[in-house]
Amino acid sequence: MSETPYRELGISGSGAIATGLAAVASARAGRIRILARSEPSAQRAMLAVEKTCSRIEGADPSRVSAGTAAEDLATCDLIIEAIVEDFDTKAGLLAAIGDIAPASDLATTTSSLSVTELGKACGHPERLFGLHVFNPVPVLNLVELCLPPEAGAAIAERAEAWCACLGKTAVRVPDTPGFVVNRLLFPYLFDAVRFMEECGMAAADVDTCMSLGAAHPMGPLALLDLIGLDVAVAIGQALNAESGKADHLAPAAMLSLVEAGNLGRKTGRGFFNYT
Repeated sequence: MSETPYRELGISGSGAIATGLAAVASARAGRIRILARSEPSAQRAMLAVEKTCSRIEGADPSRVSAGTAAEDLATCDLIIEAIVEDFDTKAGLLAAIGDIAPASDLATTTSSLSVTELGKACGHPERLFGLHVFNPVPVLNLVELCLPPEAGAAIAERAEAWCACLGKTAVRVPDTPGFVVNRLLFPYLFDAVRFMEECGMAAADVDTCMSLGAAHPMGPLALLDLIGLDVAVAIGQALNAESGKADHLAPAAMLSLVEAGNLGRKTGRGFFNYT
């Protein structure tokens, strides 16, 4: 692997994407700082990093720290936003951390929002690029790299070099809602839910058909549970806002599960029971 362009990394967020990135990067970066919303979130993040690092060759959890003070990110070379998929929340955070660390590159892990518009809204368009990694981060090697013209060639070069250092395959994608994977994937996932509703099939049977019949490693309903049903609903709303297509919106069965707090694996229940 080539030399990393980012020796000190900041990650704002404490969920699966944030902790997965921290664990993977710990094999290459000198220091990684996780910014969490609360001390309990910071503690849970460190436990997740330690667990994930144990499965990655060369990963070192001692290089990772977690806290709640945004000022701790001031010396980072790259700060990655990895929080809830909400435009205003992301833009506000990117504005704040951009001001705290004026010399750092900024990245967003958005899977459905416009990177260009986020850059404008946060006030740092010349520093922001899209870094859409996939969950679980240590396992899935694709990175959809969105590089708006405002970011410039130097940031693009560093972003691509860093992905290579992590052992990831970076593909430049257009700044369109859902990029490539989600733009093509979510209509299929939502259609699987509608099909299950219409035909009355069990979720396990639908997934078995797609896993065995189409050689998919995971059925569509189990995949939605892994993604998080609330995240999937948000992605669908972003796709629909741009396309106007009704099939880009999550079906009623998913909305009912989300309203009940059944968001998939992270809550123990979604289309399947994980408790």
